[in-house]
Amino acid sequence: MATQYSLKKRLIRYTSIFSVLLGCVLVFSAYKISLEEIDEILDAQMVYLAERVALNPQPIQSEFDIHKRYHEEDLFIDIWSYSDANRIQELHPHHLLVGPKKKAGFYQQESPSGTWITYVVPTQDYQIQISQQEKVRQHLALELAGSMFIPYLLIIPFALLGLIYIIGRSLKPLDDFKCELAKRDPNSLKAIQNGNYPEELIPTIDEMNHLFERISLAQQEQRQFVADAAHELRTPITALNLQTKILMSQFPEEENLQNLSKGLARMQHLVTQLLALAKQDSTLKHEVQVTQFKLNDVALNCVEQLVNLAMEKEIDLGFIRNDDVILKSVEHSLHSIIFNLIDNAIKYTPVSGMINISVFSDIHDFAYILIEDSGLGIDPEMYDKVLKRFYRVHHHLEVGSGLGLSIVDKAIQHLGGTLTLSRSEELGGLSVLVKIPMQLTMKSE
Repeated sequence: MATQYSLKKRLIRYTSIFSVLLGCVLVFSAYKISLEEIDEILDAQMVYLAERVALNPQPIQSEFDIHKRYHEEDLFIDIWSYSDANRIQELHPHHLLVGPKKKAGFYQQESPSGTWITYVVPTQDYQIQISQQEKVRQHLALELAGSMFIPYLLIIPFALLGLIYIIGRSLKPLDDFKCELAKRDPNSLKAIQNGNYPEELIPTIDEMNHLFERISLAQQEQRQFVADAAHELRTPITALNLQTKILMSQFPEEENLQNLSKGLARMQHLVTQLLALAKQDSTLKHEVQVTQFKLNDVALNCVEQLVNLAMEKEIDLGFIRNDDVILKSVEHSLHSIIFNLIDNAIKYTPVSGMINISVFSDIHDFAYILIEDSGLGIDPEMYDKVLKRFYRVHHHLEVGSGLGLSIVDKAIQHLGGTLTLSRSEELGGLSVLVKIPMQLTMKSE
């Protein structure tokens, strides 16, 4: 697995390292340039001094203290006679003298006290030499380079802070891009506008927009396939169901016909749910009609449509609270929500059970639909799973497709509401609480 890293931190780290390396190069370059300039100046000074001494040469021996630190103005003058050439090493205690030379010029020699730079002027009887330690020049060049590096050290922290700020500002479009994606509706596949982003991000945004187009096309084809398949299956399944009922009326004791009838009922329910699912997905992608209506009327209409199913199982179905609630929302979506929840409650409530329905609102502009039953209920750890498509808990008890709660959950999310599952304290079964804003605010894609 690839290790994640921060582009911002990496840029700051590499910039800091580059700044340090640049400082080292600066010190080295300043040292070399300073050394060349010092050599040129001090060499000219040595030549000038030697020429002045050559005007009236007299034997001189310089005094050198090995424990003393000398500076650039300290030059050592030695004048010795050619007659002493055989014992030149004995003439100076620190061996600073250079052997006889026929041509004036600069010479370099090694001695116990280090490397020396010597300018030699040969005369008729004497050899004049002006000497200076090489490390004196090196120390001076290093001091000059250091004095040039100190301002760099003082400036570099502020420069790094400035670079950090510039890098942060330059990478801000990435954060803006992330925030825009995070704020988008989960169902939104609208193209990202690239007018406010730098040109480096445009190829990525274009590719993401192409991806959104392909996903949107694939979803549209999938929804169309589901709708077409469900629509085509609806008519033959209904016909088979009618024929099966006719056969069952003629042969009421035939067990195979009863099993066939249950299977056809299951298929018919699945087709109905698939059509509802296709309709809901289509609603999520297109403009919906927001109207003002009474939530009580929608709930009452759903009860009237399902009361016969409740009577077949002798279930006590009714309202225990029915406040007047006026909504400005999508009426057919709320009808689908309430219808599916009551239908599920009837299926999983035992014979002679009870289902209570409550419709009310609060002072925070939210409407509530509470449906409680006396069935088996659902374990709390299964609440998230039952909201997934085709997942069923009590699949052995009743005919179903596992799409009902999934359809309800998606529709509630589209209306800006929430769905809460819990155990009914009064009836002991499942308690479903739907919270819907009383005025729908359409989300922009």
